[in-house]
Amino acid sequence: MLDTPKNLATLPGWSDALVRELAGAATNGRVGSDIVDETDQYRIWLITLHPGDRLPFHTHVLNYFWTATTPGRALSRYADGRVAEMDYTVGMTRHMAFGPGESMTHDLENTGDTVLCFTTVEDKRSANAPLPL
Repeated sequence: MLDTPKNLATLPGWSDALVRELAGAATNGRVGSDIVDETDQYRIWLITLHPGDRLPFHTHVLNYFWTATTPGRALSRYADGRVAEMDYTVGMTRHMAFGPGESMTHDLENTGDTVLCFTTVEDKRSANAPLPL
């Protein structure tokens, strides 16, 4: 179960609907818009967000990396109540790793005026079992 502040809806950027969605996100392993390939070792996702589009809350438990394939701007809300906005450039890449029992839950909302795209690769050989899709 997610350890979330009970008063998220009172924080800027959080609505009652977002808080309700977050409550069910611990088992949502859909970390992208479309899964384009899956092997016994990897899941490869594409994320395509038009201006104003949002990828719902989801939970990362596998080591992964993402690469931005278009420039843009997006906002993420995290289960701990943080809200962060970030600018992306083509080729920008981040790697994330999770130990046994560790996870990260967040959403992703395109707040820019261009289509924002990413490729995300999850490593199924991580310390945690993959979440079901």
